[in-house]
Amino acid sequence: MTGTFERSVPAATGRSGAGPRPGARPARHRDHTAPPWRFVVPALVVYGLVVLYPSLAGVMYAFTDWSGIGGFSFTGLDNFRTLLDDERALGSVGNTLLLTVAVVVVQNGIGLLLALGVHARLRSRAVLRLVFFAPAVVSPVMVAILWKYVYNPENGAGLNGLLGAVGLGGLRQDWLGDPSLALWSVAAMVVWQYAGYSMAVFLAGLQGVPAELHEAARIDGAGAWQRFRHVTWPLLAPALTINVVLSTIGGLKLFDQVYAATNGGPGTASETLSTVLYKEAFVYGKFGYSTAVALVLALFVAAVSLVQLRALRAREVTA
Repeated sequence: MTGTFERSVPAATGRSGAGPRPGARPARHRDHTAPPWRFVVPALVVYGLVVLYPSLAGVMYAFTDWSGIGGFSFTGLDNFRTLLDDERALGSVGNTLLLTVAVVVVQNGIGLLLALGVHARLRSRAVLRLVFFAPAVVSPVMVAILWKYVYNPENGAGLNGLLGAVGLGGLRQDWLGDPSLALWSVAAMVVWQYAGYSMAVFLAGLQGVPAELHEAARIDGAGAWQRFRHVTWPLLAPALTINVVLSTIGGLKLFDQVYAATNGGPGTASETLSTVLYKEAFVYGKFGYSTAVALVLALFVAAVSLVQLRALRAREVTA
């Protein structure tokens, strides 16, 4: 029986073909996994058609006299020379810078205070976070329309009505109709809308500060202000970088709130570069000139952002 079994095993193995034959080529396994670049190509095509091509075309049109319809001719640097001689555009640069500085300083200051407040152990901190952040997700145009009611110049309406009710009627103003107040009124509505966004970024930074560092500083006798100055504030540098850069970019290209609330008025008191390039294109039909203004604005925003990133990241520390 044993001999019979031993003789039958090689025969069965040969019949089944389980063992490799001498000189046989190894089987090739096909890899049906698609190359990674195939998944990137559709997105790149869409990005090229929607972003890259219009951007490059805009750069080209900045050197032409295109009116938005029909043909055009190249004019070299004439549009940029016109920009340097355009008093309205130059005045809008000053308004844009003032608006940006006000928004960056006040928005981030209020956002930091709100973050410190809701970071405390309060029962209602979750609700407060939601309330403060909610305006950031509202359409800027809707915010501008809402604040136009708040800034109603009538004595018994909006902010003027509130001032009268608390005995401060002498402070009533035509908030959007006074050239000396219109720009700051727009800044106030922008700060109101995005202070909660800055709060959220600072709050994320606060949650990343190790509690052990605060405890060690408390043991060493540091007070609340000293702990904030020497422990919390240095470790908030990454959050500060994000907030300052984003609020600066938003302030420099601000358009929606200004256009919906004041349309750049009264006169040119609240005109910004974004409203100037919009009006030059869609009101006066100077698309070539408006793209030149847009190109200058884009380069200026990029330059300011890079300088800010370089300066702010130099002071960042890690826990």
